[in-house]
Amino acid sequence: MLLSIDWDAFSGTRELVFDAPIWGTRDREEDRVEAWRERARKRGGQGWEGLAADFPLYPGWEALERYAGVPTHVTLTHADAWEWLAAFPGAHVLNVDSHHDLASLSGDPARVRPGNWAGLALASGRARHYTCLYPDWHADLPVAEGYDLERTQGEVAPLLAPEVRDRVTLTRGLSWPDPAEVAALLLVQSPAWTNPAHDAAFFRLARVLNAVPLTPPLDRSAAG
Repeated sequence: MLLSIDWDAFSGTRELVFDAPIWGTRDREEDRVEAWRERARKRGGQGWEGLAADFPLYPGWEALERYAGVPTHVTLTHADAWEWLAAFPGAHVLNVDSHHDLASLSGDPARVRPGNWAGLALASGRARHYTCLYPDWHADLPVAEGYDLERTQGEVAPLLAPEVRDRVTLTRGLSWPDPAEVAALLLVQSPAWTNPAHDAAFFRLARVLNAVPLTPPLDRSAAG
């Protein structure tokens, strides 16, 4: 099994935060830093402190330290999962994420992006089976993907070929696999979707896991 962790599964949002990027954002340079500065300004905070109420760091990520010793890479974007998977053809991928990453309604569907890498991996044979594990806090956000799994499956189904749909599982509730079952781990920052105030925790986790960079993540801690 391969374990993929998107930091946005923990660096999340509360209900009814209408400028939260989880509801839909691009992954441009301005989305990774400047858009967060604007959110902080709207909340009257000095630096990133003003984001804390609406964009908390949910618990559970600390349990990832159990995978110290598992070969780990860290990267900026989930699009890098495409190359990461090349070393493990036909693997089962468990992705802990706030988004299914199976397909996107915008852009070139054949170009690997953060929103479609998993679907392309299944279609190409780079992945045999794919499980998206939504975090527990989605249960409190009625419009989040992981709130109503039946609804989300219905939205995803028309975007995937039948042979791809049959190899997809969407679920919720953190249940970590035994480290002995995990061949490799990918830790993804996704800065367009994650609160810069949580970068220190992200980098601390990457150090504990002795993660090797693919695309170096951004340390935005002092950029607020």
